[in-house]
Amino acid sequence: MKFYLTIIFSLGSIISQAQFKLKGIVLDSKREAVVGVSVWTESKKVVTTDSLGKFSMIVASKGPIFIHLSHKSYQSFDTTINDLEKEVEIVLKEAENELEDVVIVASSRTNSTIEDLPTKVEVLGSEEVFEENQIKPGNIASLLGDIAGIQIQQTNAATGNADMRIQGLPGKYTQILRDGMPLFGGYSGSFSILQIPPLDLQQIELVKGASSTLYGGGAIAGMVNLVSKKPKLGKDEHIITLNRSSLKENNFNAFFSSRNKKIGYTLYAGATKQDEVDVNKDKYSDVPRVGSIFFNPRLFIYLDSASKLILGYTVNSENRIGGSMLGIKSKNTNDFFIQNKSLRNTADISFEHDYKNGTTLTAKGSLSFFNRDVTTNLNYLKGQQKIWYSELAYNGRTEGHTWVMGMNFNGDHYQTNASSGTILPQQFGQTMGIFVQDDWKVGKKFTVQGGLRTDHHFTYGNFFLPRISMMYKLTHEITLRAGGGLGYKTPTLFNAELDERAYSSWLGFASDIKAERSNGFNMDFNFKKSIGDWDLTFNQAFFYNQIKGPFLMKVYPSLLPPSPYFYYNASAPIKTNGFETYVQAMHNTLELYLGYLYTDARKTYDQAQPYLPLIARNKLAGIIAYEFSDKLRAGIESAFTGKQYLSNGSTTKGYIFAAAMVRYGVGKISFVLNCENLLDYRQNKRNQVVFPPYNNPSFPEIWAPLDGRVVNLSMMLKW
Repeated sequence: MKFYLTIIFSLGSIISQAQFKLKGIVLDSKREAVVGVSVWTESKKVVTTDSLGKFSMIVASKGPIFIHLSHKSYQSFDTTINDLEKEVEIVLKEAENELEDVVIVASSRTNSTIEDLPTKVEVLGSEEVFEENQIKPGNIASLLGDIAGIQIQQTNAATGNADMRIQGLPGKYTQILRDGMPLFGGYSGSFSILQIPPLDLQQIELVKGASSTLYGGGAIAGMVNLVSKKPKLGKDEHIITLNRSSLKENNFNAFFSSRNKKIGYTLYAGATKQDEVDVNKDKYSDVPRVGSIFFNPRLFIYLDSASKLILGYTVNSENRIGGSMLGIKSKNTNDFFIQNKSLRNTADISFEHDYKNGTTLTAKGSLSFFNRDVTTNLNYLKGQQKIWYSELAYNGRTEGHTWVMGMNFNGDHYQTNASSGTILPQQFGQTMGIFVQDDWKVGKKFTVQGGLRTDHHFTYGNFFLPRISMMYKLTHEITLRAGGGLGYKTPTLFNAELDERAYSSWLGFASDIKAERSNGFNMDFNFKKSIGDWDLTFNQAFFYNQIKGPFLMKVYPSLLPPSPYFYYNASAPIKTNGFETYVQAMHNTLELYLGYLYTDARKTYDQAQPYLPLIARNKLAGIIAYEFSDKLRAGIESAFTGKQYLSNGSTTKGYIFAAAMVRYGVGKISFVLNCENLLDYRQNKRNQVVFPPYNNPSFPEIWAPLDGRVVNLSMMLKW
């Protein structure tokens, strides 16, 4: 009897622990396998489709089994499986609107959607970037200025250089990436945002605050990642844009892409010709003469359904000259001018492989050679900079976790040509780093993102960079985020605020100079709800940044003019804090936006003049855009920039900047009429901007536009 009881209890135990296998395959509308689809059950168990689009998982019952499928490029799909004996076949539909499911590359390295990230990321999507190609086709400076919390400021009256300031910090504290690889730095950082055209970009991602955990030093104020367009299977793209402005700017941009199952390509080519313009008739250029050529082909090789290789090459040549109108034409030593000739060659490679277990291995690298000749009527500098970057990363998803780990090696080498007659030293830096990050979904509402990076700089030592962000979904409409981290920036000889004439008397660094170190904190509250036909969004964000040992410029004691300069560390930190508020409302084809930024930026090492110069305390921006039909769209935007402190402690007046745009499309052709600075507010309309001696003039700090009202008309052909 005991024997039979034992058998019965054993069978009962086996039955209670019985496991069943659910198998399936995921295809797209063209009957091709979809790799990397996340398949979830009600018990939160998750698997990912392999290179053949197949998945399998162990479940506790024969059915019915509810599953949820999600992928960045396809519409989410829910279904119930009743029969486990057969392999289930599921067909996913492509996402109808790419903007509805924005996939973030830079801040997480895991291709997560924007709604799932504990870190607040702001995105200019494909629609905004595409529209900018006709509004301002030459560069993305104006487009970045549309983001709340960013201030685009001209820094040089002669060359027209501009700086991007985030959360009250100068542009040198923001890291610019292209497809996750550093784009500019040091000597090559000048004119950076003025040399990036928008046409071959898919989207722009912005992370504000300390972002050094994943990408290393330099991302103290934030990080901007420029995501390139990729070819689409069976969807060739051809775009040509022509543009002419009232300030004698001419642009030509062209983009082509195509792809089959094995190979694809994108090709961008562009040229800009800008004549010098003296807006206020003082015989000095307010807009420099610029001639540039940009060429960027990329080859995509699909080795199989799980592996992809991308090869890219970029050539950018620019000649930029400003100064007195006579000096620009004659280049005479008695007439002031500054000329920058630059040539950038960059090669990059990226390899990605998806494993059957749902993990992904990525290897990428880039090598850039940058040559820049700086000529003024008083001195000459010729230098070269080589920049390299390499990275190996591995990421995946497990139950409740989205993680990434990796390592990278990068560096740069600047060297001055011996014939330049300058005391500038060469600069050489190399950094090795390892990083890890995990997004842990603690429950349905709470997610924690923890990251850690350790960098070893061969000159400035070791840096330990932890970062943590948290997200709590209070309701479906309300999300709370908070996070902070550490950052650093190593010394560099060049920055956008430095006048080229100073290069001849630039010594470099103090012997005891150290890297700047930072800590930052960000918090935001986001409310998003649909009320009838209206989609409403309200966001309230707060920020705090502190930079210890910021670099300052000091005159070296010398009896012979001109006195040389060098960098040293300040004894007390820079601190910025403030908040951003914006409201956005969408009603069918009507878009309304209102944003406000408050910034308190101080240099605590200077008690006499404690405020950081050229940072607006208050900034207000608004946009109204309406699409009357498929053919006609119009928009008006305006911004109020409040008073700014100058280096001498004085303050500027606040001013209003307004712009308007009308777009009309007929078939494959569209036209855009755009007007910037409708009110023609100019600093040089109210104040003198050139001071003697006129063969070597001095300029005041630039706190408002110099170019005045600008009208441009563009035509785009797309087929």
